[in-house]
Amino acid sequence: MKELIDDIIHKGSLSPDKICQLLSATGSEQKELHRAANNVAVTYRGNIVYYRGLIEFSNICIKNCYYCGIRKENKDVVRYDVDEAEILAAARYALKNRFGSVVLQSGERTDTAFVEKINRLITKIKEESNGRLGITLSLGEQTEATYQRWFNSGAHRYLLRIETSDARLYQSLHPDDELHRFSNRLDALNNLKKIGYQTGTGVMIGLPGQTLANLADDLLYIKNTDVDMVGMGPYIEHDNTPLTAQKKHLWPLEVRFNTALNMVAVLRLMMPDINIAAATALQAIDPMGREKALKAGANIIMPNITPTENRKHYLLYDNKPCTDESADDCLSCLNMRISLVGKETGWDEWGDSPHYFKRCEKSPPH
Repeated sequence: MKELIDDIIHKGSLSPDKICQLLSATGSEQKELHRAANNVAVTYRGNIVYYRGLIEFSNICIKNCYYCGIRKENKDVVRYDVDEAEILAAARYALKNRFGSVVLQSGERTDTAFVEKINRLITKIKEESNGRLGITLSLGEQTEATYQRWFNSGAHRYLLRIETSDARLYQSLHPDDELHRFSNRLDALNNLKKIGYQTGTGVMIGLPGQTLANLADDLLYIKNTDVDMVGMGPYIEHDNTPLTAQKKHLWPLEVRFNTALNMVAVLRLMMPDINIAAATALQAIDPMGREKALKAGANIIMPNITPTENRKHYLLYDNKPCTDESADDCLSCLNMRISLVGKETGWDEWGDSPHYFKRCEKSPPH
C-alpha cells in the first residue's frame, strides 16, 4: 500500500488497475490511505474546513433522472419554491454566522422566470453582503448564455456532477431523450470552465452495474478534466424511483460507504490543491460519515440553511439526515464535530481552490 501511495503522490495518477487496488483498501491499509490523504490535504489546503451554507430553495424539476427522489414524474413529492425574501434571509444568516459562502441549489429549470430569479438573487446577495459572501451555484445544465449572465452578476463557483464518466452507465440512469444526454453534460462543464467559473463535478458511488474499474475511470476523468472542486458520495436509493427496482444488485451500504471514503482519499492524492466536499449522503449511512471524509482528505462542509419546513421535501434519496433540524442546530452540531476530528473552521473565508488560479494562469478564461 505504501508503494502505491508514494507512487500516486509522485506521479499524480496511476493506472486504472492500481487505482482499483487503492479503492478496495480495507482495515489497516485503508487507514494508511486515509492518513496519507489527510496529510496531503493539510499540506496543500491547511487543516481548515470551509463552510458553504446550502440553500435548497426549490424541488421543482424538469428532469426525470431514474435515481432522484425529486424527479418530475414523482407525483408524491410536495413541491415547493422558496420566495426570494426567505432565500435572502438564509444568505444573511450565513453572513452573520461567518460562513464565507452560500450554495444555491434546486431542481433543474431553464425557463426565463427561473433564470431571472437566480440573477436577481445573485445580485442582491452580493449587494447585501457588500461582496463578502461567495456564491456557488448547483442548478444543473443551462445554456452558455445563462451561465455567462450569472457569472457576470457575481456567481463564481458552479457544481455540476457528471454522476458517472461512463456514457452507457450514464444513459442507464436517465430517459433516452434530449433533456438527458451525456453529451449535454460534457458541453455544460466545458462551458463553465471556458467562462471562468471555479468548476466542480462529481460522481455517485455504488450505482447498479457500476464497478471499481468504472470508478477508477471516473477519477481519471476528473483529473484529466482539470476541475477545481469535487462533490461525490455513495449512491443511496429512493424507493419511489425507477432505479430502486435494481436494489438487490447494489453493493451493501458499508461497501458503498468505504469505497466513497477511498474515492475521496485517492482523489486528494491525485489532485492535492482542489476543494473536496464531505458529502451529506455519507452521514445517511454512518452518523460520523462527513467527519470521516474530512479525515480522508475532504475540506468542505455544506451546512444546510434551508428553511426547516422545506427540508423534508428535498429528498434526493431516502434517510437524508438533518431534515428536521434548524440552521442553528445544524451549525452547532457541525462546529462540535469538526473540532472533534482536530480540524479548524475557515470563518469569513471563501476558501477558493488554489488549483483554479493555477489553471487560469496556464489557460485564461475566454
